[in-house]
Amino acid sequence: MSAILPPAAGNLVSTESQVPRRQSINMEKIAALALRAGSMVEQIRGMLLAPDARKLPPTFSTAQLASLCRVDKAHVAYRITKDDLPVGQLTPSGGKRTFTLEQLRRWTRTYRGDQMRPAGRKAITIAVGNFKGGVAKTTTAMVLAQGLSLRGHRVLAIDTDPQGSLTTLHGLLPEAEVNEEMTIGPLCDGSETDIRYAIRSTYWDGIDLVAAAPFLFSAEFALPARQMRVPDFKFWDVLNAGLDSVRDLYDVIVIDTPPSLSYVTINALWAADGIVVPVPPSGLDFASSAQFWALLADMGGNLDAQSADREGKAFDFLHVLLSRVDAADPAMPAVRQWIQATYGEYTLPVEIPKTSVTSNKAAEFATVYDVQKYEGAAKTYKRAVDAYDSFVELVEQSIVGAWASPERAAK
Repeated sequence: MSAILPPAAGNLVSTESQVPRRQSINMEKIAALALRAGSMVEQIRGMLLAPDARKLPPTFSTAQLASLCRVDKAHVAYRITKDDLPVGQLTPSGGKRTFTLEQLRRWTRTYRGDQMRPAGRKAITIAVGNFKGGVAKTTTAMVLAQGLSLRGHRVLAIDTDPQGSLTTLHGLLPEAEVNEEMTIGPLCDGSETDIRYAIRSTYWDGIDLVAAAPFLFSAEFALPARQMRVPDFKFWDVLNAGLDSVRDLYDVIVIDTPPSLSYVTINALWAADGIVVPVPPSGLDFASSAQFWALLADMGGNLDAQSADREGKAFDFLHVLLSRVDAADPAMPAVRQWIQATYGEYTLPVEIPKTSVTSNKAAEFATVYDVQKYEGAAKTYKRAVDAYDSFVELVEQSIVGAWASPERAAK
C-alpha cells in the first residue's frame, strides 16, 4: 500500500477526516506579492533594455532611408554629394553607410514635404481604443507613433492607461520612474489646465511622451468629484482643453486608452480627431468591438445633449484594424468575413499578422521598429514590418486628408 504524502505548503487539500484551515490572503501578502513582481520586472528590464537598462533607437541603412524617402539608393548617393543633408556614418569596413534616427528624420521631412502638416493647421489627435485587453492596442499606438515619426512627423504620445504599457514600451517603469507630474493626473484633478507640464522627451527622436502609472486610477474618482462640485463642469473635455496649447507644436498626437469605458477613456475619445480600433479576428474580440460602438454611441448622444454651446462630437476618420491575425486559426477566415461585412469601408485593407517577430519584441518591451537585427527568418520579419508600414501609411493618408479638409481650415 502506497504511503500518503502530506500536502505541499500552499496547496492544502482536504480529506474525510481532516479539513485544514486555509490561510487568508490579506493586503499585506498582496503588497509583498506586488513587491516581488515589481522587482522581477526591474530585473527583466535590466537584462533586456541595454545598455544601462535604457532603450536606444535603431540605426538605418541607405536602403531603409531610400524607401522612406520614396527614392532609390542611387539618388541617395547623389544627394549626399550635395552636402545639404546628413551623410550618415560609414561602417568600419567602409562598405556601408548608416544613419541615425535623427538624421533619417531630416531626410524624410525634406523628401516627404507634401505629407507634412501645412502652415496654419493643427495637430491631428488619434485615439487607439478598444474595451477589451489583449488586442494589441498599445503596440498599435506605439508603432503608429514610431512609424509617423520615421516619416518626418513630430509626435506626442499620451498614455492614459494606468497599467502604463505605452510608458513601458518607451523604456520607463511606471511604478519606479513615473511621478504624478509626468501624467494627466493633475489635469484630471484640476491642479493643471495645460498638458505641457507633463511632456517629456524619449529615447526616440520625434516622439515626446506623457506617461502613465497605476496611481492614475485616481483620475476615475477626481473627474466625477469635480462634476459634483461644479455643475457646469465638462468632465469629458478636460484632456481636449489641456491639449489646446500644444496642437501647434506637434503634427500628430497619439493617445493609448484603457481597455474600458472609463472617464479617462471618454476624455481620450473626445479629444481625438480620429479613432483606430484594433480587432483580432476572433469571436470574443468581435463581440467586444460591437459593445464598444454601442456604448460609444450611447455615451456620445448623452454628452452631445449636454453641450448646447457646441456642435456634436464628430471624427475626421475611423479605422478598424485587423490585428494579431493567426493564419493557422481555423475560425479566423469566418470571423474576418464578419468584421469586413460589419465595418465595411471603415476596415483598413491591411492585416497585422501574429508572428514570432512581434511576440519576441513584446517580451523585450519593444516593437518591430526597435529591431536592429532580427535573429529569425528574414521573410517573417519582412512580413511583419511590411504590414505595419502599410498601416502607418494608410493612417498618414487620413491625417493628410484631415489637414486638407475645408472644415478643418475653418477651425
